[in-house]
Amino acid sequence: MDTLDMQLIGLLRQNARMQIAELAHRLKVARGTVTNRMARLEKEGLIIGYTVRLRPDAQPNEIKAWMSILVEGNHTMAVQASLLGEPGVVAIHGTNGRWDLLAELRAETLQGLSEVLERIRLIRKIQNTETSIHLSSWKG
Repeated sequence: MDTLDMQLIGLLRQNARMQIAELAHRLKVARGTVTNRMARLEKEGLIIGYTVRLRPDAQPNEIKAWMSILVEGNHTMAVQASLLGEPGVVAIHGTNGRWDLLAELRAETLQGLSEVLERIRLIRKIQNTETSIHLSSWKG
């Protein structure tokens, strides 16, 4: 995956229903380029589906979790690209310290969260993970 692929995925994460022409306009490339890249990303299994995002308060029983991720060597970009294709990943954050990445996860059930964790653990070049379930929030 290159920068254009990651920009395309970023736009699709914002609005999976965005028209090919609008994607091409925003990326400043031809419509055929967008169509070909989407087809390749789908064929390679990086894009595994399209989804709808809801307001955070629209699903009060949704399970939220945070996964700290340690990446082998200098493969952070490759791992990020793989995580972008995982529907259970809401956001990915770069960090400093012990962990390289922090992934915000969402699932409807504990079984669903377990499936997300298993898919992420299969991503090559992930050396270690630690997951915490989000229990509550306070605004100070």
